[in-house]
Amino acid sequence: DIHRGDVASDLSSNDIARGASSFDAHVIIMNHPGKIYPGYNPVIDCHTAHVACQFSKLKTKMDRRTGVVTEENPEFLKNGDACIAELIPSKPLCVETF
Repeated sequence: DIHRGDVASDLSSNDIARGASSFDAHVIIMNHPGKIYPGYNPVIDCHTAHVACQFSKLKTKMDRRTGVVTEENPEFLKNGDACIAELIPSKPLCVETF
């Protein structure tokens, strides 16, 4: 059976799709009432998958329009901030590089 979030891959290829144990994501905080600290565990929509992911590390805070880094290893994020964060999915999740 095929379910939401399933990923198809070519088994004859050396580069088959696998679940990520962690990944770096470019995140923009939109319409969030409080501050986001490492350990926060929201539900992430990645393509058709709907999986809870933990913010394990906030790597850089950046200007969301230009991408210029404004702070390394920020303590928290708030509404309107953009960042690169390391996320750990609670279930297997296949993500693509960007």
